[in-house]
Amino acid sequence: MVITPDVPNLPFIMRKGVKCFELVAEPVIRELLPGLYIKGWGYNGSIPGPTIQVYPGDYVNIRVYNRLPEATSVHWHGLDVPNVMDGVPDVQPSPAIQPNHYFDYHFKIINPPGTHMYHTHHIAAKQEMMGLGGGFIILEPDEHKSDIQRDYFIMLQEFHVKGLQPHEVKPGIYDIDPYAHTFNFFTMNGRSFPYTTPLHVKYGDNVRIRLGNIQEGAHPIHIHGHQYYVTAADGNSIPVGNRLLKSTILVASGETWDIEFKANNPGIWPFHCHIPHHMSNNLTSPSGGMFTTIVYRD
Repeated sequence: MVITPDVPNLPFIMRKGVKCFELVAEPVIRELLPGLYIKGWGYNGSIPGPTIQVYPGDYVNIRVYNRLPEATSVHWHGLDVPNVMDGVPDVQPSPAIQPNHYFDYHFKIINPPGTHMYHTHHIAAKQEMMGLGGGFIILEPDEHKSDIQRDYFIMLQEFHVKGLQPHEVKPGIYDIDPYAHTFNFFTMNGRSFPYTTPLHVKYGDNVRIRLGNIQEGAHPIHIHGHQYYVTAADGNSIPVGNRLLKSTILVASGETWDIEFKANNPGIWPFHCHIPHHMSNNLTSPSGGMFTTIVYRD
């Protein structure tokens, strides 16, 4: 299974051969740093929302409850679903879910294994920047045959936290401005460094990291001490002969990328967005923001 550090997986119940999930869109208070919270919108108490994991051929029913003060929807980003299930009510027969109502999205998983996302697609300029998104992973049916020992998903997000002066970080519960064009806090799976959870590996592991981004900015994600192969784009596997060997990849809004590397250089290695302002918490020092570490357990 794929691990999403600091974010739970969404559980399901089997009913007559259908995997039944429940997502609750609701206000969420998320702790970016110890004692520093934002008042955002998320799913099931989490920003980003819980990661959904399925297999090709699964029949799924995802009941989405709306506990927000306005209508919302969910779009299954990169998935080939029926038009009415695509979640864009402004242009499709897929409905907007009114406050205190729910809608059942139901479809068969026909995409191959890969990394996808889900997110609101109604009043998106506001709702996406409030935090409404999460990961949607289609797993390999024969996972036991895979040569991947560590498999991680990381959602990249940014927020404009109100009520703090530049170069100021202090405990409190803060509103965010979803319409801002500048951001002062940058997160991996809803946390800012040094509050992010390290990605643990063992020497000799083959490691996959899945990266997703549904918000405003583009983020060049860089690894130290290793080179990685780019193995999938937007949930689509890249043929072995066409894979690039890199140490930095730009993850633009709406993109997912899978990267893989051999854990063959022991130590504690930074893994981060390379934009300098994105490696800080409200322009303070030392390092912060969209930054984590790869830590060899042994």
